Amino acid sequence: MTVETQTKTKHQIIEEFIQASLPKYQALALDIHEHPEVSNYEVYSSQVLVDQLLAEGFDVKKDVAGHHTGFDARYKSGKPGPTLSFLAEYDALPGIGHACGHNLFGNYSALAASALKQVIDEVGGEIRVYGTPGEEGGENGSAKGSFVREGFFEDVDAALCIHPGHRYSKTSTGLANDPVDINFYGRASHAAGAPEKGINALEAVIQVFNSINALRLHLPKDVNIHGVITNGGVAANVVPDFASARFYLRAANRSTLNEVYAKVENIVKAAALATGATYEFGLFQNSVDDIIVTDSFDELFFSHAASSGVPVEEIVETKKQSLGSSDVGNVSQVIPTIQPTVSISDNYIAGHSIEFKAAARSEKGLNSIGIAANLLAKTALDLLEQPELLEKIKKDHQASLAKGN
Repeated sequence: MTVETQTKTKHQIIEEFIQASLPKYQALALDIHEHPEVSNYEVYSSQVLVDQLLAEGFDVKKDVAGHHTGFDARYKSGKPGPTLSFLAEYDALPGIGHACGHNLFGNYSALAASALKQVIDEVGGEIRVYGTPGEEGGENGSAKGSFVREGFFEDVDAALCIHPGHRYSKTSTGLANDPVDINFYGRASHAAGAPEKGINALEAVIQVFNSINALRLHLPKDVNIHGVITNGGVAANVVPDFASARFYLRAANRSTLNEVYAKVENIVKAAALATGATYEFGLFQNSVDDIIVTDSFDELFFSHAASSGVPVEEIVETKKQSLGSSDVGNVSQVIPTIQPTVSISDNYIAGHSIEFKAAARSEKGLNSIGIAANLLAKTALDLLEQPELLEKIKKDHQASLAKGN
């Protein structure tokens, strides 16, 4: 039997498994869509995926990396070989639900890993699925940062995942993001009868906003700072003794963002000094790093487009830069990582919208699970079977990392 025939046979095994399993995973995606849960409260959604991976024969640990809705699923063949990790997301957005399609995202990775498991005993190596909560941020959010910090990728050769989108496109560079909370503490007093006795915490917050607006002109064009007042006092006739704000600080790379972080912290210090308030300033969740793109990894992924049912006319060839952020960036800083997109809509849809939420449970959205799983599993199979290809991708990743964004 030739190598070509062996590879084709493995592809057939993968394809047939995905086709037979697709209705089951589509039902899981709908189930998760109907039970939206926000960052680190994805109790139902994570258990749905854990139960399925257990049924597929994976060993699964829950409550990992400091996240009670995180999980670590593994299947190790009896032969030596690379270790690959599929990344799974399953959190929803507050208020709107699954308007980023993470009900699909998690199932893309779970089905791909399960399909690859059908051939890995022959090929060798290890498959992992990391359940990473809170990609959208929030309480204890952006769990991939925790997985990196806790060493979950130290013995992993490459990471793979796919995000649903409007078109099929390559991994895009996302911005580094430091999500910060700012709290000011003043002294309450009657706002008309004895204002001189008060220390106005709200004035400190307002000064922060004004100073950041003054700073914008002197920041690199890739920097984006946006925030909201989360507490501005309780009554107009009482000097606010507490006020707070939440900001996202973003930049194209970590080194620039570290400088921005320091500038904003100085603004907070100055506002406290000017008003007499005291302050707290810092991250309210994991920081998020910019995404390092490894072009050869994406090229390998899209080499399987035709055999996986991807319409050629829907593939976007140009490389994109996302103005958003994803904790996939944290993983990409340590190992080669891909997060291309697959299409779930024939028409343009904005992320985090009602239209995207509808597309995430549409016929095209549900059918994308089969396409995504085929693409991921076949790409991973290439890495397991071709050590020289994996080494090239690792070297390309190091070159991209050295170059930076």
